[in-house]
Amino acid sequence: QVQLVESGGGLVQAGGSLRLSCAASGRTLSYYSMGWFRQAPGKEREFVATITQSGGSTNYADPVKGRFSISRDNAKNTVYLQMNSLKPEDTAVYYCAARSGTDSTIQYAYPYWGQGTQVTVSS
Repeated sequence: QVQLVESGGGLVQAGGSLRLSCAASGRTLSYYSMGWFRQAPGKEREFVATITQSGGSTNYADPVKGRFSISRDNAKNTVYLQMNSLKPEDTAVYYCAARSGTDSTIQYAYPYWGQGTQVTVSS
């Protein structure tokens, strides 16, 4: 099993940047494909980005393409989400998730989740 802890959230003005981190403990992170998801108030949790075990392939939701970048450092057991040009509609709780095997955009495919970190973008 793996335990996940997100950090790096906060309050930022529109147009600003934040970098989220997801630190893993337990089983080595390189065993897992990773995903970032987010949930805004009153909305369903949605896919943001995924990255394969080696980091060789990434996938992004259309609303964040060109603005967000997912990466990983398996030596540090950490996954990152760099968020640039933030918009008020990016306001949400952001979660990282892990699954063995190939990456997936479907949240129910991920058995391991962090507790989430709040990102608030003011206009």
